[in-house]
Amino acid sequence: MSVSLLDHMGDDLAIVNAARVSYGKTHDHVDESDRGLIGYLARYKHGTPFEMVVFKFRVHVPISVAREWQRHRIGSFNEISTRYVEMLPEFYIPEPEAVRVQTGKPGHYTMEPATRALAEQCKGQMLAAYERSYETYKALLIAGVAKELARNVLPLGMYTEFIWSVNLRALFNFLSLRTADNALYEIRVEAKAVEELISSVVPIAHTAWNTCGRTAL
Repeated sequence: MSVSLLDHMGDDLAIVNAARVSYGKTHDHVDESDRGLIGYLARYKHGTPFEMVVFKFRVHVPISVAREWQRHRIGSFNEISTRYVEMLPEFYIPEPEAVRVQTGKPGHYTMEPATRALAEQCKGQMLAAYERSYETYKALLIAGVAKELARNVLPLGMYTEFIWSVNLRALFNFLSLRTADNALYEIRVEAKAVEELISSVVPIAHTAWNTCGRTAL
């Protein structure tokens, strides 16, 4: 799995000037009063100025992770098309420490680490299932079946790739949910990578958001 920052528009100064335009003012650099302003905006959830900063990422994750990611609809996605592209046999195999067992009642599940033996069993069975599904996929393509139909035999563990464009306000909401302890492990790993990428672009806003409890603005 991987995520990379392709581009961004705006930074902490963009947030400041979006807020100060209400009073017909603008700054050409961030001073101490601006740091206080960003903190005020985050503390009282005046979120609109944060929307003036936009990030664009390239994300490479299993389909199962992508589907959770794309539930965050305040953003734009463009994904590789399995209708037009023959997919490569690239599948997600969790590291032993990422294999977990689910315990508890519906709505109150907890995830516990699997034993080493179970983790190895999981890896072997996943690999075997992936190989069978991909062999079927290739056989259908060779027989002339259209990619858009043959793809239906491929599993959720196959990797996909998409471009994601999102403003900072919506991104903070994504991070508040997807870095939480109860979030899907795989998306939590990538959300933390996203957070690391943006923290150097908007360090003041990121600090303010952390200080204010990492909640949606």
